[in-house]
Amino acid sequence: MPTVLLLAGYRFFFYSLEGTEPPHIHVERGDEVAKYWLSPVQLAESHGFRSHELNRLRAMVIEHRATFLEAWHVHFGD
Repeated sequence: MPTVLLLAGYRFFFYSLEGTEPPHIHVERGDEVAKYWLSPVQLAESHGFRSHELNRLRAMVIEHRATFLEAWHVHFGD
């Protein structure tokens, strides 16, 4: 499970066996987790995060979207 970015206490990563899904990024902090699609940036699922945190996370995903997409394509080879 490659970590792409550590930022403000959040870990942004993806699972190595998820290459058949569209590009996305997982975010975790403690027991809280979320998954965002990258094209377009949209919340796929969340467990434990409050709505204001999800808004902040979405902004972070938008800001670092190019980095996440590049890491996805390098890792999965598309």
